[in-house]
Amino acid sequence: MTRGRRRVRGAVVGLAAVLLAASAGCGPSTSGAGAQDAAHDAPAATGNAPGDTNAAADPSHPLAVVYRGPAACDGCPEAAQELLERNGFTVRFIGPDEPLRFGPDALTGAALYVQPGGTNGQEVTTAWNLLRRTPGFRPELIRDYVRGGGRYLGICMGGYLAGDPGYDLLPGDSGEYIKTAGATVTDDQDRLVDVTWRGQKQPMYFQDGPYFDVDGPGADVVARYTNDRVAAAVAAYGTGRVAVSGPHPEAPADWYSSYHLPDVSRTGLGLGDDLLHTLMGPS
Repeated sequence: MTRGRRRVRGAVVGLAAVLLAASAGCGPSTSGAGAQDAAHDAPAATGNAPGDTNAAADPSHPLAVVYRGPAACDGCPEAAQELLERNGFTVRFIGPDEPLRFGPDALTGAALYVQPGGTNGQEVTTAWNLLRRTPGFRPELIRDYVRGGGRYLGICMGGYLAGDPGYDLLPGDSGEYIKTAGATVTDDQDRLVDVTWRGQKQPMYFQDGPYFDVDGPGADVVARYTNDRVAAAVAAYGTGRVAVSGPHPEAPADWYSSYHLPDVSRTGLGLGDDLLHTLMGPS
């Protein structure tokens, strides 16, 4: 398997207060398809109307823009949406089939941009090329947004794409964990992976996610795999911040049941809350 082959899966009101202080941060196809269809049936939840780039008028519900398109798997954007909405965000999807499309003003008013998990068998270069062929998309749109004070959250494939090939937002790069020495997961099946998250051991949903070579000044290492590779981190980029995770803290309970895995979704979602709080905090 070449680098990047994966089926990546890839409400706390206090987070909105954290964001305000900062400004005065792959799921099973059976569940994902239904969630995606439901989202398309609810225009208010899927994206801004053309030209409406200031949907986050309510500061208590900051706007998160989540990519949904061919570089994301079925269910991954929706799982990210659930994590974000329970943390007080208003969510809009962006992509080739969404009301909100990439363009110079696409992220105006956004507090956060999210790149979710990718499709099984999809290499990082393939996902990146799909993004680059999206009408209106330019890597500089995301880079300039984060450099100017925005926030980027990359989960699994989104974590790979924070490196190179990708947006190149990290003070380092991403790599394929299952090929590292001492990895506890060595195939691309949906499994639990053990990490140490802020000093506490925790199994998390995992499907061929990345590790990150960002261990150095300016990087806050949030979690490590058991072989000491970085599993989740937050780092500065310009005046903005970038958060990346190899495992899936946004994974809902049905992802675990679909693959007959012990359900640790409640704890996992708590880790997702923690990552968001860290990302959206002061730079």
